[in-house]
Amino acid sequence: MSVQSVGAGHGQAGSTMWAKIKPSDILDQQESHDLRQRSDAKGAWLVAHCWGVIAAAILLYGVFPNVFTFLFGLAVVGGRQLGLAILMHEGSHGMLFRTKVLNERITQWLTGWPIFINLYEYRKRHMAHHRYTRTDRDPENYLYTPFPVSRPSLMRKFLRDLTGIVFLRLQVGLLRMTWGEPAGRLRRFRENYGGPLLVNALMAGGFAALGRMDLYLLMWLLPFATTFQLFLRIRNIAEHSTMPDLTHPLKNSRTTLANWLERATVAPYWVNYHIEHHMVPFVPCYRLKDVHRIMLAKGFGADMEIRRGYLEVLRLNSRPQTQAA
Repeated sequence: MSVQSVGAGHGQAGSTMWAKIKPSDILDQQESHDLRQRSDAKGAWLVAHCWGVIAAAILLYGVFPNVFTFLFGLAVVGGRQLGLAILMHEGSHGMLFRTKVLNERITQWLTGWPIFINLYEYRKRHMAHHRYTRTDRDPENYLYTPFPVSRPSLMRKFLRDLTGIVFLRLQVGLLRMTWGEPAGRLRRFRENYGGPLLVNALMAGGFAALGRMDLYLLMWLLPFATTFQLFLRIRNIAEHSTMPDLTHPLKNSRTTLANWLERATVAPYWVNYHIEHHMVPFVPCYRLKDVHRIMLAKGFGADMEIRRGYLEVLRLNSRPQTQAA
């Protein structure tokens, strides 16, 4: 599949997806067949792994409550909440499970709704992001256009994330959008809040039944309002901010080579291989590293926007105050 190439300006509204490079330029027929295979067992393992890590971090704090296990829990749970978002994203592409009903139901119930995301609404927006990456028709473009910023400005953004200010602003904005016009108000409330409130009520009820409602508040809601927001921001910055060429599919997305700590927090489940995902969005996340190797072996590396670590990405997206001005 080939689509019309976009113009050189940032304001061009044409599609950037496969405008200059197609999946068949990257993967031969056998590679494409092998790498696109999905697995119910692998999908179940990823969901179980994510929730298992969350449960272990909560249990650790519940059994040994102190400042160290509390901070550890904030970081780990926030990172795995981002992991749930990544797995929900995988499900939005129909790749978390091979069986469609499992993909739709488990993605919605166990990865989307716990973090207040509706799979179907997200899917519509995200498919447009793939087609119109970094153009004015990209519904996620607003996340990337402010960058680069000054370093003090970036630090203030991080502080607002960690103090819950961003979370509160997002919730107020979502509530105002949901309330909106009277027509369709009930439907919007059901889509935005119905499933998420049900799942979180079940979680809260489980903790309450154990006499540990504090764990739900401190080890689920608090990370969701703080560390998750920070890790989500850093991931968003890394994927599409301050790009060398907004019209080139290998340069309007970024692959970041992540270490173990980054994979535990800002880059769970191979999300750091983002050029590869945009070029072959039919390949499950656990095979994107293979796609990365293939692209390098076939000579695409020189044109790819690749950075070594998220600190390098943050330095690229922030400037000293004098330079930013």
